[in-house]
Amino acid sequence: MTTGAPPPLAPKRSRARTYLPLGVAAWLVLEIWLLTVVANAAGGLTVFALLVGGAVLGAAVVKRAGRRAFRNLTSTFQQAQAAAQTGVAPSPADRAGADDRNGFLMLGGLLLMIPGLLSDAAGLLLLIPQVRSFLGRYAEKAVERRMSAASPGSLQDAFQQARIHRPDGKVVQGEVIRQDAPQGPPRPEGPRPPLTP
Repeated sequence: MTTGAPPPLAPKRSRARTYLPLGVAAWLVLEIWLLTVVANAAGGLTVFALLVGGAVLGAAVVKRAGRRAFRNLTSTFQQAQAAAQTGVAPSPADRAGADDRNGFLMLGGLLLMIPGLLSDAAGLLLLIPQVRSFLGRYAEKAVERRMSAASPGSLQDAFQQARIHRPDGKVVQGEVIRQDAPQGPPRPEGPRPPLTP
């Protein structure tokens, strides 16, 4: 028995979903190989001390980043409350923690906590403020490129609508009504009858 509906197409698998497991497997093999090379050269106790030191440093970094994120969050709430009471939006210079790239600091701490020398090196790189700001700018540009290339009616419209501001800094709430949408009668939502020969 056939119906008029075409068979559903399998969703196209993205490149990231295809190559991510291979990349993780290669990274794990490289980490284990590097640990054995360092253990042969410097001794197993040195490798153990490096791994424990990385975990302790990573935990301290994550704790510090969490405190900073909580401080930024409370500061943002206080500024929003003051802005609601006075009716004046805070200037971008008044917003504390807008450019500190706390997410990359947290990622650096997590990478330090993961056992392995390559992850420790990447985590230490993320502790450098210049590296965090460079990666943050790159990530913002990549997101903006993806949002501008997104098709209409997608999540891009929601972000574009959220950016509409009046000259005095207040956000204009609104709803987009498309005039080019089909205005015909709604289609029935039930199952289609089978085709008869």
